[in-house]
Amino acid sequence: MEIKIGMRQTNREIVLESDQSRDDVTAAVNKALADGGPLTFDDDKGRRVIVPSDALAYIEVGEEKARRVGFGVA
Repeated sequence: MEIKIGMRQTNREIVLESDQSRDDVTAAVNKALADGGPLTFDDDKGRRVIVPSDALAYIEVGEEKARRVGFGVA
């Protein structure tokens, strides 16, 4: 699923693809905000993204369904 992270005082977003579920992402965001610690995600390419929770502006979580590829009729 696609995760977009908006940061305070910047126009750019951090965009990553993750295998985590929507519930896992929500739990990670809530924990980081409650604890004041960093928000950490691993993307599907093995990279780790670490964001200070006090710099977060918003988190946008995409659909959990895999995108279909191709031109066939389903």
